[in-house]
Amino acid sequence: MSILCIDPGPTTSGVVILREDGVVIEAVPEFGNDRLIRSEWVAHCGDPDVLAIEMIASYGMPVGADVFDTCVWIGRFWQEFCGRESALVYRRDVKLHICGDTRAKDANIRRAILDMYPPTGGGRTKQIGTKKDPGPLYGVTSHAMSALAVGLTHLGITEVK
Repeated sequence: MSILCIDPGPTTSGVVILREDGVVIEAVPEFGNDRLIRSEWVAHCGDPDVLAIEMIASYGMPVGADVFDTCVWIGRFWQEFCGRESALVYRRDVKLHICGDTRAKDANIRRAILDMYPPTGGGRTKQIGTKKDPGPLYGVTSHAMSALAVGLTHLGITEVK
């Protein structure tokens, strides 16, 4: 089973294809929303079984147009994958699942995810590795890391072997 994990944005989204055991198949930190909606990702990496997408929640503060544009894209992605298992994953749930605290920041989430994976690559961050000696998270950067967090939360994974 494969899961298409999306960290949506107003024009581009972080995307990860994840196996049900937490192994990353493919990661793209900024994939154009218009390309994703036209199923270019599906043509590139196969047809995922599940969609896990980060959902926006209101916390009472004013927001800008980018947030509303992102909401539109979430709906379009949801519609594109209609008929398959889909899950909306809230950021608060990601923070709680990955770090055990809703006050966690992106850096805390990144560190916790790195700690879930074995340090098998080269370079300074062995979970990511280098081009010559890649680790299990090679290519997972920026928004793809957020997409991975969404997928891990959806699966309930706290450690990858």
